[in-house]
Amino acid sequence: MTLKEVRRARKKAYRFLQKAKIVITQEEKESMEVSDFGLNDFEHFGFEIVVYENNDRYCAKELILFPGQTCPEHRHPKVSEKNIGKQETFRCRWGEVYLYVKGDPSPRPKAVLPEGHEKYFTAWREIILRPSDQYTLPPDSLHWLQAGDKGAIVSEFSSTSTDENDIFTNPGIQRSQKIE
Repeated sequence: MTLKEVRRARKKAYRFLQKAKIVITQEEKESMEVSDFGLNDFEHFGFEIVVYENNDRYCAKELILFPGQTCPEHRHPKVSEKNIGKQETFRCRWGEVYLYVKGDPSPRPKAVLPEGHEKYFTAWREIILRPSDQYTLPPDSLHWLQAGDKGAIVSEFSSTSTDENDIFTNPGIQRSQKIE
């Protein structure tokens, strides 16, 4: 992504946070992570993240997804004896988000994937989260998210986040990327 695209996404994400009446600092606004997962299709694949805290015991973040934007399928594996993988609780703060986990597939899922990407999404048990709804995933659980028609803001409360260890179903995903 270019720096111009990142700045534009941060401004848009900030407007979403304002709609949800979630206040962040100027420093958080400027350090907001923006990612398209290296797929160069930010409209469909990406998110914006405000990290409040990430230490050796816990992590707290806001995930901002634009309408229809998807965080690709992945899991947080065991990293060490002390870190058995990230356990995370998602709490919808604004909008609607479709969370997909392993289990019996939902008969009519709401998510729509761009053609050609379906093979990288295997978890199809749908959990719809609306404001105040939450769901907790155990460590090493395969999952993915897609925002509804208005977009979504999801608070994530978890054990320590080590994003560099995430394993994506699509081997072409780049969790950390360079800004041009």
